[in-house]
Amino acid sequence: MSTFHDFQQLDIRTGTILEAQVFEKAKKPAYILKIDFGTLGIKTSSAQITKRYQPPDLIGKQIIAVVNFPPKQIAHVMSDCLVLGVIAKDGDVVLLTSDLPMENGLKIG
Repeated sequence: MSTFHDFQQLDIRTGTILEAQVFEKAKKPAYILKIDFGTLGIKTSSAQITKRYQPPDLIGKQIIAVVNFPPKQIAHVMSDCLVLGVIAKDGDVVLLTSDLPMENGLKIG
């Protein structure tokens, strides 16, 4: 089992999607996202969220992401955050968001 200490090691923050484009070289359908995390800067993520979302609909969407995992090379893209979502029974992903607009970069805890 994980401990509360394990949870505290994750740096989970709010961010707003600035850009979303189809990730042509991904093995599974995905988008490349550029996300504004306020004082933490703009980070890139590869997200397999193509079943539910189209790129234009993602622009301006505020999401929740882990920002302290080591960067991961995915094809030609360096992904430096993990966007969080709920995995539905059919495997579709629904992004985690805040029900009210929040400042980018705020810590989730």
